[in-house]
Amino acid sequence: MIRILLIEDDEHIAQSIQFFLEGEGFQIKVAAMARQAMELLKSEDFQLVILDVTLPDGNGFELFEEIKARKELPVIFLTALDGEEEIVKGFELGADEYITKPFRPRELVSRVKNVIRLTGIEDSRKQELIIGNVSIHLEEKVAYKNGKQLELTALEYKVLLLFFENRGRILTRNQILSHIWDDSGNFVNDNTLTVYIKRLREKIEDNPYEPDIIKTVRGMGYKIGG
Repeated sequence: MIRILLIEDDEHIAQSIQFFLEGEGFQIKVAAMARQAMELLKSEDFQLVILDVTLPDGNGFELFEEIKARKELPVIFLTALDGEEEIVKGFELGADEYITKPFRPRELVSRVKNVIRLTGIEDSRKQELIIGNVSIHLEEKVAYKNGKQLELTALEYKVLLLFFENRGRILTRNQILSHIWDDSGNFVNDNTLTVYIKRLREKIEDNPYEPDIIKTVRGMGYKIGG
């Protein structure tokens, strides 16, 4: 699994980015300060860094140089500094990408994947996720039940994958809604999500009215069982 170090001091933004990227199968570790980031880089192995320029205890450009001096890692700047001077400086330092805030979640995911593709980072994550008698083949982007391929729409597959990759965690409806979008790039609404959950249960559960896989946690959201 590709491990990403996210260096971001805004807790809300960090949590949002972490949720989006973990939903895509990446493992995210968050550091709110430059000092904490360097300690993590010394003790843990990462394949990619997402770095804010403005940090409470340092400058992101200077931290970038420290990171590069220690290890040759792909780095993406993610910052509110959108002036030409800052963007040029970021790329001249050697950044692989420069994304300005505010950003669209789908665009962020796409750019992260593009950097991974261009830099040749090896993805060693499992190619199959299995819960009960349902499996997802990540490379093929298809799901099976009892060995038979399920007919899923693109959005149904995305919701199912989100659940499978967050096994054991309770996902609120707002968390799910913030992660998924339709083919036009628009986020779906609450009523649409209800329809997709119902359809998924009809396709993957032995008894959709007493689900064993997508379980409702009253007052909180959903949790994957099985």
